[in-house]
Amino acid sequence: MGKYRVVFRKSVAQDLRPIPNRDLRKILATIESMSEDPRPSGIEKLSGQDRYRIRQGYYRIIYEVNDEEVVVVIIKAGHRKDVYRRSELIAPAAGPLRVAPAVSSSGAAMEMRARLE
Repeated sequence: MGKYRVVFRKSVAQDLRPIPNRDLRKILATIESMSEDPRPSGIEKLSGQDRYRIRQGYYRIIYEVNDEEVVVVIIKAGHRKDVYRRSELIAPAAGPLRVAPAVSSSGAAMEMRARLE
């Protein structure tokens, strides 16, 4: 299996801001590990969508995998009570996966790493 490129939607940086630093480190480590294995054990496919959910403590990471483009797109991350709200999860992107509205892995992740330092 090749190495996947991880990209974030612009809204994910905002999703991660209220998360405590201790939990944020674990979430970012989980996201980074998706570049090697985007479908590790313990994930769950969301019903009616081509998206997946992975658990990290009380938090959930919602993402899509595009095997043709070798890309993992992080859609949303947040506390388990809030992350499934339908406003952003109503329907997957129409047609082929569009990476353009996302921020590269360096964008949101570097912003969060800077906060941790």
